[in-house]
Amino acid sequence: MEQLGKRSGPAARLDTILRHLSPRLGAAPAPMSVPTSAQVTAVPQPGRFHYTLDNDVLTTEQRQFYEDNGYLLIKKLVSDEDIERFRKEFVRICKREVNPPGAMIMKDESLRSQYGQSEKVVNKVQDFQEDKELFRYCTLPEVLKYVECFTGPNIMAMHTMLINKLPDSDTQTFLHPMHQDLHYFPFRPAARIVCSWTAMERADQDNGCLIVQPGTHKQPLKPHGYPEWEGKTNKLFHGLLDEDEKLPKVHLVMEKGDTVFFHPLLIHGSGINKTSGFRKSISCHFASSECYYIDVKNTSQEHLEKELVEMVHKKYNATSVELRDIWNFRARLVQGERINL
Repeated sequence: MEQLGKRSGPAARLDTILRHLSPRLGAAPAPMSVPTSAQVTAVPQPGRFHYTLDNDVLTTEQRQFYEDNGYLLIKKLVSDEDIERFRKEFVRICKREVNPPGAMIMKDESLRSQYGQSEKVVNKVQDFQEDKELFRYCTLPEVLKYVECFTGPNIMAMHTMLINKLPDSDTQTFLHPMHQDLHYFPFRPAARIVCSWTAMERADQDNGCLIVQPGTHKQPLKPHGYPEWEGKTNKLFHGLLDEDEKLPKVHLVMEKGDTVFFHPLLIHGSGINKTSGFRKSISCHFASSECYYIDVKNTSQEHLEKELVEMVHKKYNATSVELRDIWNFRARLVQGERINL
């Protein structure tokens, strides 16, 4: 069994990337690929509940709510102490006191001359799997207890983010269009993938809380792309190309430590931060290690693969990289046994 949080086995196509990132990072195991269409929904399981697994953690009411709506909010799941540790580490990253290998630090460059290297400039730290302090979030027992209800006991942390939604202007720079996270993922089945999203401070309509469209996790993966917003698009902030404005939307008002778990096909997004403060959250997409990689060629995800591969080639001069290689590089085992991913 692979050691938790570590990597093993060969993946030649990522050697160039790994050498550029850090000599500490080992190569990833070769993924098992089962060809299938990217246009799939969750794979139903026999019985009453399709999207959760039998255990003694969730009540019947909670399972039914997730079944119907595609998300579940757990109040005060993560402690104030842990959130404060995550916040302090984020500030250290902003100040360049630490530089996690492989992490993508997204900034509003227009603010750097005014604020320098600070949390007033950085709006996201993505792929923090090599930052021991932030990655603790992905191993918190109280989080994994709920994650297992969706993934089963063999759990991979696939995608990590700490978002610092900055105060916005009329340009709506940090508005994230409505989207389905499965658009970014070349692995299936969707039913064994879940996002854990924790508010690091109160999130409401004023500072850009999450917005969800309940029940849309039962829909197929839809085509995504850059929205036609003049001056408002961010790199890789893809959105639905054909959004149904008639579907009801729910603003998830959350307090510090509240955590929402949601399905990767659930349509969601977030608004702008109209306050003078920040709106921080920390999140991870988890998947069962029994999930499998798919080929996204000739699917709605193919253009995403091309965009990401071009970014990797430009930054690391890496060749012969596929979308699943990028995800395999990010993936870390956090519980149980590593099987496919």
